[in-house]
Amino acid sequence: MAAKFQEDSSMIIGAHSIIYSTKPAADRAFLRDILKFTNVDVGDGWLIFGLPPAEVAVHPSSKNNIHEFYLMCDDIEAFVEEMKGHRIKCSPVQNMGWGSLTQVKLPGGGKLGVYQPRHARPQPMNPGKTQKRSPRQVTKKSTTKNG
Repeated sequence: MAAKFQEDSSMIIGAHSIIYSTKPAADRAFLRDILKFTNVDVGDGWLIFGLPPAEVAVHPSSKNNIHEFYLMCDDIEAFVEEMKGHRIKCSPVQNMGWGSLTQVKLPGGGKLGVYQPRHARPQPMNPGKTQKRSPRQVTKKSTTKNG
């Protein structure tokens, strides 16, 4: 039987973003130790990080399957100064109209956009408020012939 949802709720309970890295341990340490993101170890040091409220926008493009990920902050100049204190390089802040943008160089070599928005921000969703969900238990696959 399918769950029933009221008009003011959603079946979507969150978003999962992925940063691909050639040095995942270093980038995980940056998110955990420098940005202070909450996290859970799902096994063997594989961390999944909590994020603040998020938003998604759809932009016109001549191609599909192109996605970008940015973090947002209240004060981009203070953010850049904080990163300097941790010896983390940031690109010069650019005025993009919709916000002020910098690129953080991750310890793994990749770049992550961080911006101070000037655009209107939606209220965070209250996902699935009509139905309480419990997380699925993650189990390792059995390596036996019978498992």
